[in-house]
Amino acid sequence: MVDMKSSVDVRPSASRVRTKIDWLDSKHSFSFGPHYDPANTHHGLLLVNNDDIVRPGAGFETHPHRDMEIVTWVLQGSLVHQDSSGHSGVIYPGLAQRMSAGRGILHSEKNDTVGVTEPVHFVQMWVLPDEAGIDPGYQQLEIEDELLRGGLVPVASGMAEHDSAIRIRNRYAALHVARLAAGSSVQLPDAPYLHVFVARGAVTLEGPGPLAEGDAARLTAVGGARVTADADAEMLVWEMHATIAS
Repeated sequence: MVDMKSSVDVRPSASRVRTKIDWLDSKHSFSFGPHYDPANTHHGLLLVNNDDIVRPGAGFETHPHRDMEIVTWVLQGSLVHQDSSGHSGVIYPGLAQRMSAGRGILHSEKNDTVGVTEPVHFVQMWVLPDEAGIDPGYQQLEIEDELLRGGLVPVASGMAEHDSAIRIRNRYAALHVARLAAGSSVQLPDAPYLHVFVARGAVTLEGPGPLAEGDAARLTAVGGARVTADADAEMLVWEMHATIAS
């Protein structure tokens, strides 16, 4: 086994590149679309961590994806999903959703629920599947009750030990979510690659210190640290046991 150099790379919210148009405010943790930086393409297996706000009555029209596991986590409001495999649904806080693009799929995502008057705020995350050309797929699962119990809740996983989560087609990756009351804490998984994203509130990560809303930390060979909420917070943690070859 190759020894890995331990590191914690904190990325402040303001360092993210941004796409802002009349109906969309999107902040990208990694290179995305025209915002390309060869030094910021991924961490571990995570290629995309987009923090999106979409105004009422608008959204992403039908567009294609291929060979990608796409997990969507809604923080506020509701998002309507439709795809070319016949799946449709409304995603809201506490509902985990995964779309496997596989050999090719078309889908749309819109803030057009009847009578909606508020923006929808969600985080969309992409990881590569274990193999290309699989059948497209869709899964959603209500996990609000699990979140209310506290701690890190596995939301989307390809790892065998996470049988309560929705499944992704990558056996080396798992997304955990924690809703933390001020003063409570959780211990991060012991994994060679971790991506910690503060979706709301503020926390303190053992070692680097405070992380505000929108901040992220990319940990390499630094598993098991504790995270404590400085205020009520919601945190998304990717546990990854492999990385994309450079």
